[in-house]
Amino acid sequence: MEEQADPGSWSGRHLVVDGHNDLPWALRELVGTELGPEVDLGASTRDRGLHTDLPRLRRGGVGGQFWSVYVPSSTGEARAVATTLEQIDLVHRLVERYADHLTLATTAAQVREAMARGRVASLLGAEGGHSIGSSLGVLRMLHRLGVRYLTLTHNHNTPWADSATDVPEHGGLTDLGVRVVGELNRLGMLVDLSHVAATTMRDALAASTAPVLFSHSNARALCPSPRNVPDDVLASMAAAGGVCMATFVPQFVSPACWRWQVEAREAAQDAGLDPNDHPAMTRFAGSWEQHHPRPVATLPEVADHLDHLRAVAGVGHLGLGGDFDGTEQVVVGLEDVSTYPALLAELRDRGWSGADLDALTHGNVLRLLQDVEDAAEG
Repeated sequence: MEEQADPGSWSGRHLVVDGHNDLPWALRELVGTELGPEVDLGASTRDRGLHTDLPRLRRGGVGGQFWSVYVPSSTGEARAVATTLEQIDLVHRLVERYADHLTLATTAAQVREAMARGRVASLLGAEGGHSIGSSLGVLRMLHRLGVRYLTLTHNHNTPWADSATDVPEHGGLTDLGVRVVGELNRLGMLVDLSHVAATTMRDALAASTAPVLFSHSNARALCPSPRNVPDDVLASMAAAGGVCMATFVPQFVSPACWRWQVEAREAAQDAGLDPNDHPAMTRFAGSWEQHHPRPVATLPEVADHLDHLRAVAGVGHLGLGGDFDGTEQVVVGLEDVSTYPALLAELRDRGWSGADLDALTHGNVLRLLQDVEDAAEG
């Protein structure tokens, strides 16, 4: 093992509570749902193509992580519910296996306690409303199992909400969608608006009685992907106490990378594929890249997004949601979970204070968690 958990090694650092990491799905694709000895997170996993392992989390100063219990939105709702449960089980078993390093957390207080003990507080986020099968009962059970945010859609519309990347179907949220938001508020779960259409963002902000989250999204003013957040929504989100967590996915950072992605999606559609089917699109993009070289996104461009998000929403409404192990391409300078300090150094050079960086890395999201808990019923 490269490093041992040492609480003292984190002293004086800006501990990161990251909003989105897809390691559970990456592990599922590597070794299936049963965790055998094939992958040891206590040692380097670079040779397995992963962005995440315990030594690199330590070097990156990651004190808390929302592990995504993602399943592809091309999965039918009934199967998606079962697969989501398997992903929740996988995260619980990871926490048990690496109990000297990871601690399950469901509240802001538990996150702070875990970080004080030198552990990585492990929270769960369900990425896509298909994971609840249009059932409030399933949503309540996910909450009982420790899930603390629901992303309302992934790449496809649900029967009750429009996605950013699908053909509009509902004009935002349906009546059921409003009820889902209300139940999230009642339970004390975060309403996550990454991946949803701008109409859905606005409807959810209007419906929610608690502040909302964007777990991994950037500023649409700097990169025109519909996955990013328009300035008027950023302002409304901040006025309601929400948090937008900047992501490191190149096509949501760089306009050139987004243009490449649009062209690849159009080519996939011409080839008879659904460009919103994430696994299929990933395979297609790999072959497309052989004859259409990808542009790259850089760390300073991520810092540009953060500067813009700060200018529009304010420093008290920002966070980081890297989306590591959920993207095959990475930003130059932000290649894995060890690289958060490099981004913080860039921001410091741009005039961000230590208090600003504390707010960005963990203070804002922990305040949001507490606010949502306080707004819950009972």
